[in-house]
Amino acid sequence: MSSSFAGIIFTPAVRAQQEHYGSRAHYAQSAADAGPFAGLGPAEAGFLAHTDGFFVATVTETGWPYVQHRGGPRGFVKVLSPARIAFADFRGNRQYVTAGNVSRDGRVAIIVIDYAHRRRLKLLGTLRFVDVGDADPALVEKLALPGYRARIERIAVVDVVAADWNCPQHITQRLTLDEVEAATQPLRERIAELEARLAPGSQPREVTGEISEAAVI
Repeated sequence: MSSSFAGIIFTPAVRAQQEHYGSRAHYAQSAADAGPFAGLGPAEAGFLAHTDGFFVATVTETGWPYVQHRGGPRGFVKVLSPARIAFADFRGNRQYVTAGNVSRDGRVAIIVIDYAHRRRLKLLGTLRFVDVGDADPALVEKLALPGYRARIERIAVVDVVAADWNCPQHITQRLTLDEVEAATQPLRERIAELEARLAPGSQPREVTGEISEAAVI
């Protein structure tokens, strides 16, 4: 945890709670040891490039927190620099709550979770939306997703001011359908091979090597 992240998140009220429950010294020391935020490195860039979704929190004009999911194909989040990321914002239900919130206060918190590997990255930054027609054509091209049919309505740009890798404790491991299919592909190929051997009319294959005790039984 960088001192930049701690300086934003650990307000006086939070520090008071840490003092009360005995964790203040630990977090103060870890922030001091890490120093200020040095930007997104290769680990963060690779993690973000692999994600297919994240949660972004904003605050309404009346002070209520609001959390929304943003998703797309893997690779839809682009790291433009160590302190800036961007992604194509697709047309959705047209409520525009996040867009409205950041038009008044651009500060956001983003949580990206890799359930398969039980990893979690938190980002703090400022978010702005640019209508796709007004955006830099080079940036629009960079964020384009060939073959993905959703309509890009806006370009979202986040200037990252702090980041922190979060503890994996209590992240339940989950796999996407693509990940399950990739993991089980060798098994399905093996099953198909065995079924082909057992199919009527197939040539018996000579068995070589030792016969196990289980096979004899």
